[in-house]
Amino acid sequence: MQIRHTTNPTDVKAYTTERLRSEFLIESLFVEDQLKLTYTHYDRMIVGGAVPVKGSIELSAGDALKTEYFLERREVALLNIGGEALIAVDGETHELSRLDALYVGMGAKNVTLQSKDTANPARIYICSALAHATYPTRKISVETANPLHLGSIETSNERTIYQYIHADGVQSCQLMLGVTCLKPGNVWNTMPAHVHDRRMEAYLYFDVKPESRVFHFMGEPSETRHLVVANEQAVISPPWSVHSGAGTGNYSFIWSMAGENYTFKDMDIVPMDTLK
Repeated sequence: MQIRHTTNPTDVKAYTTERLRSEFLIESLFVEDQLKLTYTHYDRMIVGGAVPVKGSIELSAGDALKTEYFLERREVALLNIGGEALIAVDGETHELSRLDALYVGMGAKNVTLQSKDTANPARIYICSALAHATYPTRKISVETANPLHLGSIETSNERTIYQYIHADGVQSCQLMLGVTCLKPGNVWNTMPAHVHDRRMEAYLYFDVKPESRVFHFMGEPSETRHLVVANEQAVISPPWSVHSGAGTGNYSFIWSMAGENYTFKDMDIVPMDTLK
């Protein structure tokens, strides 16, 4: 498991491109038959990925968490962006199609990930946060997620936000998760930008064509930076940072949040005339 420590926004102003990428970009999440995890000290979120091919992969952090099992003091969301997935939670198996998600609450001891068809393996995104209570395991499909249709073709940001785990949907302690899909011909995922100083966020960009890239904007509103992101790479967004992106083509991304407040609307909009 990689460990990423928190950073000071004043110091980040002096970071090189290489340093920015090493602190905030997760370049490799999906490797066949490996569990790839990154632990960030921003709200203690764990972000990862798994591609089970030859057999099942156990959700385990080894001795990194100093707990008996992964979900002893945590909750987790698992969202599939590949072929059919089979996820077993303490002996009960859940089948996930593409863009289906599974929430697993604190206390589940054995979680294993497997592909239904090894010729078309699952690609399972993993997002975990600390928990203080146990909520039941729930499967969420994209058809049952709450859709928000935002933006327009005139502003190049026509998109649908699917809310999976949130205050009015599947319940959790603090983890929130959903998927945003941009319509063809649209490139901006959020603008005007915003910050939410009470919680951090992670983005996993996917459905990015091999020849395309997403320019992810970050930093304080008065001192923005950017990361150039390829397909299936993730970004750690600190609470003090804007998080907005523009692509060379349309794309999708999974967003997940953890922190102080459990409401989707807890954000501070940054007016365009103050963004620099």
